[in-house]
Amino acid sequence: MNKIKWMIFAILATALFVLAGCTEDNKADNGEKDTNTDSNEETAKVVNLYTSRHYDVDADLYEKFKEETGIEVNVVEGKGDELMERLDREGEATEADVFITADAGNLARLKEKGLTQAIESDVLSANIPEKLRDVDNEWFGLTKRARIIVYSKDRVDPENLSTYDTLTESEWQDRVLIRSSENIYNQSLMASFIELSGEEVAKEWATGIVNNMARDPQGGDTDQMKAIAAGEGDVAIVNTYYVGRLLNSENPEEVSVGEQLGVFFPNQDTTGTHINISGAAVTKHAKNVENAIKFIEFLSNVEAQEVFAEANNEYPVNESAKISETLQSWGEFKEQDINLTILGENNAKAIQLFNEVGWK
Repeated sequence: MNKIKWMIFAILATALFVLAGCTEDNKADNGEKDTNTDSNEETAKVVNLYTSRHYDVDADLYEKFKEETGIEVNVVEGKGDELMERLDREGEATEADVFITADAGNLARLKEKGLTQAIESDVLSANIPEKLRDVDNEWFGLTKRARIIVYSKDRVDPENLSTYDTLTESEWQDRVLIRSSENIYNQSLMASFIELSGEEVAKEWATGIVNNMARDPQGGDTDQMKAIAAGEGDVAIVNTYYVGRLLNSENPEEVSVGEQLGVFFPNQDTTGTHINISGAAVTKHAKNVENAIKFIEFLSNVEAQEVFAEANNEYPVNESAKISETLQSWGEFKEQDINLTILGENNAKAIQLFNEVGWK
């Protein structure tokens, strides 16, 4: 009889053990997490970044973020368009939490493709002016640059410069250097003109620039400045940080190019100089949203903003941050007063107008 009792006890104990195991399996299947596991602990301490920026200063800031928060920044670098395609292709399976790229036009494309999500952050609202962030809070400016006129100090009197429109006058025929209309910087510049002056005026400007080009568009902003130094043209439209990069280069030849150029902020008595940004967005399918927000907030604080400004001669978006000595030497300037979301909304029309006037 005792033997039978022990057999029954053993069977019941085995059944209870199996039942307990099934309960734990069901928790796992239903998505319940054991917060004490090592794998979940690791997940809570990472943020995965896709970025088209490739500056040493950025890597230094990512390391500083880790020191302050314990959150590791895993970085995938590449060209903006390629990373955007990758993010789109990966869909819900993507590991990317944050996307950083240059130009509000590119950030707008991310949003249009449904690859970003809106976030709420009092820190970002306080640190970044409203016009430098998406109207729906789906992307945020991190650094700022102005698209200015540079000119040959030897061949151009700056008294003859005033607005972007001035460069369409006959005085500047065969003297203007500027990159391709396929470039997002020029597309955003054109998009700003459409917003401020209308399509007809914007088209007239583009026509006048094409007529006054010193050569067919080729190369980047730095190439336009080198062409001025080589005597191929006298004025160019470029982003400010490219000028700062030449002047602070370790290459004496590049410094020489920069020193031959004057910096002019156009439209100071009218609509202001065109500005743009590099910026960040939290991806639609981010797995570490809280960490992603902390990361972008960190990059918007005064300390990080001053690092950006000093190392890469970019204007900080945080108005409490100081700018580099190079930028200070150029003085203050009036900016276009538009929300940069507009640049994305007008991008398709800008490209259409470029094509209509034959801007290669």
